[in-house]
Amino acid sequence: MAETEKPLLIKRYASRRLYNTETSDYVTLEDIAGFIRDGREVKIVDLKSGDDLTRQYLLQIIAEHESRGENVLPVTVLNDLVRSYMVPGGGMMPQFLQTSFDMLRDSQSKMLDNMNAMNPIAKMPGFEAMKAQQEAFVKAMTGGLSGQWSGPGEEGAAESESKDDLDAIKKQLADLQDKLSKLS
Repeated sequence: MAETEKPLLIKRYASRRLYNTETSDYVTLEDIAGFIRDGREVKIVDLKSGDDLTRQYLLQIIAEHESRGENVLPVTVLNDLVRSYMVPGGGMMPQFLQTSFDMLRDSQSKMLDNMNAMNPIAKMPGFEAMKAQQEAFVKAMTGGLSGQWSGPGEEGAAESESKDDLDAIKKQLADLQDKLSKLS
């Protein structure tokens, strides 16, 4: 996401409905989770009071995914989070988590930059397909934590290509498993 890009403003009405100010329509928590997975920052505010409700809704999104059996955070991490807030002066956890995620995004960005750097491998036939598979794999493994993988204006195409790439990776994995089972 570009540093100058403003967060998507979502307004919560008294009826608790969430309103996307860019598209002038109502959205759900799942829609908001999709915006975030696509690399978009969001800001959710109460229409009447102007209070920032972003943190509350992001925690609700995580809780809903957890309640559906999707293990968003390991139990040990959840325990550590609770412990960190129960200890006097335990406000270091948010800073630690922010720094950790920043480092993760930076390392992923550097890895992609290295793949794009002018090197002999980049000139090999099939390198672009291999690079796209690597990007899809990393995105799938991190659940989209790294933000946008494509350049400006390429979000829809990149999402479609990522799905195709992920399907290709799944097929290759199935082929490898089949070959391994024949060797046994």
